Amino acid sequence: MKHAVPEPELALRYLDGSVEDAPLFAHAAFLRDEGRGRTVTYSRKVFIPLTTLCIDRCTYCTFAKPPGAGGVYLEPDDVLAVAKAGDQLNCTEALFTLGDRPELRWPQAVEFLEGRGLESTIEYVAEMSALVRAETGLFPHANPGLLDDEAMQMLRPTNPSMGMMLENISPRLLSPGMPHHNSFTKDPLKRVATIEAAGRQKVPFTTGILVGIGESREEIVESLFALRDLASQTGAIQEVIIQNFRAKADTPMRRSPEPVPRWFARVVALARWIMGAEASVQVPPNLTDAYEIYLDAGVNDWGGVSPLTIDWVNPEAPWPHLDELRSRTVTAGFDLRPRLPVYPDYINEDWIDSLLINDIRAASDDDGLAAIRTRIGVT
Repeated sequence: MKHAVPEPELALRYLDGSVEDAPLFAHAAFLRDEGRGRTVTYSRKVFIPLTTLCIDRCTYCTFAKPPGAGGVYLEPDDVLAVAKAGDQLNCTEALFTLGDRPELRWPQAVEFLEGRGLESTIEYVAEMSALVRAETGLFPHANPGLLDDEAMQMLRPTNPSMGMMLENISPRLLSPGMPHHNSFTKDPLKRVATIEAAGRQKVPFTTGILVGIGESREEIVESLFALRDLASQTGAIQEVIIQNFRAKADTPMRRSPEPVPRWFARVVALARWIMGAEASVQVPPNLTDAYEIYLDAGVNDWGGVSPLTIDWVNPEAPWPHLDELRSRTVTAGFDLRPRLPVYPDYINEDWIDSLLINDIRAASDDDGLAAIRTRIGVT
């Protein structure tokens, strides 16, 4: 590739199609092979939707529900039932996904929390994370939205990693008529502050961008460079997700166009180029039929894939069967291996809480990936 150093202007030209994209894909694949090798990873998980109540009003979301129309908290017995079922299927990750700060909007959320002697949903995440750790072999990965230093300190003893999508660095998406209007937690400054807190608190952090929600090409490129800078400044970004928007029925954006896979793959390749060879770049395999195209664009990870639970954020898009994921990845010339929710580079006393480090090491193989637990009839 002629231009080895990422340049915003050239990145934009790749996105608008004014230059041939073959060199971009070739360079992205080269960088991935150089930094991550030919092993593609995934996290074997269960999806635990701890609450579908949320303060925000994003115009593309079907996860969040109001009270009386599906907006509830999971009870501890329900959380544990999902986690134990995942444990039996050799899952290693309990992904806690939930609406952000619903107690600031819904009296029903306040009532639920007060009934448990809690003041915040984050406290309930901590309580349920501790329950999962005590009763199963799974490791929680909390994805509860905005987090400050105090919240991370609360979750760190039970969560070896945490996450929150940046989505986009542009405040324009908060404007009237845009997808994040009236969505308190989607302010990019608040999201950047969360990632910065992860650096201070030594929390391995997963983040990324959502492509196709009305952002401009310039805003895509700016967001990728912002993540590169945050990765360098904080050291905390263990993984960058590049996620394509999928239109959903019963949302204001139900008729919005979705990114074309070949064009979206250019965004993925740009992410690899901008983030660098050592970065972990992920694309969810359930949101594109021919997801192998993203291997050509430099990905090294498929993210969390569940043999048990649906994708509660994209319920219309089923996970590929793990045998199919393995077959298609191997056919493309790669090895597929399971990992823990925390990446190998972060498995040390500096980044993992003292209450977790021994359990994480015991669950890891010599490469820091997930050690294979064998149960009869389970693959």
